[in-house]
Amino acid sequence: MSKKRVVVKVGTNVMTNKDNRILGPILKELVRQISVLYEEDIMVVLVSSGSAIAGKEVLGECDIKDPSSRRQVYSAVGQPRMMRHYYSIFHDYGMRCAQVLATKRDFDPGAYRENMINCYEGLLSQGVIPIANEDDAVSLTMSMFSDNDELASLVAQLVNADKLIILSDTDGLYTGHPDDDDSEKLEQVKTDDNVEKYVQASEKGEGEGRGGMESKLKIAKYTASKGIPTYIANGKRPNVIVDIVDGKDVGTEFINSEE
Repeated sequence: MSKKRVVVKVGTNVMTNKDNRILGPILKELVRQISVLYEEDIMVVLVSSGSAIAGKEVLGECDIKDPSSRRQVYSAVGQPRMMRHYYSIFHDYGMRCAQVLATKRDFDPGAYRENMINCYEGLLSQGVIPIANEDDAVSLTMSMFSDNDELASLVAQLVNADKLIILSDTDGLYTGHPDDDDSEKLEQVKTDDNVEKYVQASEKGEGEGRGGMESKLKIAKYTASKGIPTYIANGKRPNVIVDIVDGKDVGTEFINSEE
């Protein structure tokens, strides 16, 4: 019997503070939870943002005028820094991790896709945790993922995941602003539920994540329609990943209406 698989996407807003600094304790808590699931024979694929922010921490303000080129430079500098963080923390838990960078082309049917499947299957068979991110340094703007939520959905389908967990800085999908007294968190959403009316597009600064709640809702519904239950939850909540896998009432669950 094959081990269960869970894809976890962690966004930039989860792993940084208000000053856009990478938070080590957040990364450590993520890895701790992955190690707990590993001991229960559940393999996690981690889709991690943060490379652009990590690169900006190293370089500071950059005098490259073109936004796409600037992002390429920040990401190219920041990606090995993120992997150094992860490698060190996983090592502390007696685990191994690997970097898997991808462009949208790699998910098109054909040799690229088959090659990537072989990579993931090989890593998972050896008990190695894949850490996925977009290969920003070489991705063409016209064919970039809309954000890492889209990448996480494609990875979840690629590895036939049992669950996709999208970690954000909010507890789930609300009927209004999360801070409003009359706003309620939706516990479960079916793919044919009209919940788009609750979503407000979020504004992002440079280096921050590209995906707001509107993107997350679209991706969550789409992934659920493919038969993969999907969750939007607060990545800064202790034990959030393990609690979702254990069936606790955490975040907003998205399921296929036809099931």
